[in-house]
Amino acid sequence: MGIIVVDLFSTLDGVYQAPGGPDEDREGGFEFGGWQAPYFDKESGEAIGAGIDRLDALLLGRKTYDIFAGFWPTAPADDPIAARFNSVPKYVASHTLTDPDWAGTTVLTDVAAEVRAIRERHDETHVIGSGDLLQTLLTEDLVDRLNLWLCPVTFGTGKRIFRDGTVPAAFAVTQPPRAFPKGAIWLVYERAGDVVTGVDIEAERAET
Repeated sequence: MGIIVVDLFSTLDGVYQAPGGPDEDREGGFEFGGWQAPYFDKESGEAIGAGIDRLDALLLGRKTYDIFAGFWPTAPADDPIAARFNSVPKYVASHTLTDPDWAGTTVLTDVAAEVRAIRERHDETHVIGSGDLLQTLLTEDLVDRLNLWLCPVTFGTGKRIFRDGTVPAAFAVTQPPRAFPKGAIWLVYERAGDVVTGVDIEAERAET
């Protein structure tokens, strides 16, 4: 069985909205779009690229899909990211899209059931951005790995990663956190069973 990997850029207060550009997503009156670039550097770019090299399928929400489908098919052929995105199978969650233009795209209408089948079909299916889809995946406990790129900025407003409806879940850090020259930190978590609660910290300290 493969895994569902979520690649997400986040602020310190958990906002993922519109990292790529000022007009990427102004929903809710969000005025801080385009906040990722100041923290992007060669080293973080190489790490992000290595992750893209590993994916063998893309799973996207409709908004992110439309952005990607409008850009990557016409990107230079020698761009390694474009080459990967254009060649792998793509899945988009949508109830209105019926005839996608981006070659290799399959439309999903029953996300929970169909994503489970996709996970069986591919080694690493990556979700990039796609915040509304992410909420469904978290609610259905379908996130196996979370690649979290944490940027040292806060907004106090905007769409947040973990909203009401997220199921209680424990995660384990699977590689040492990595800091990059401009301040971003890469954190990798994988699902690790049920949440452990009800433990008296003083009793735990006494045992150690």
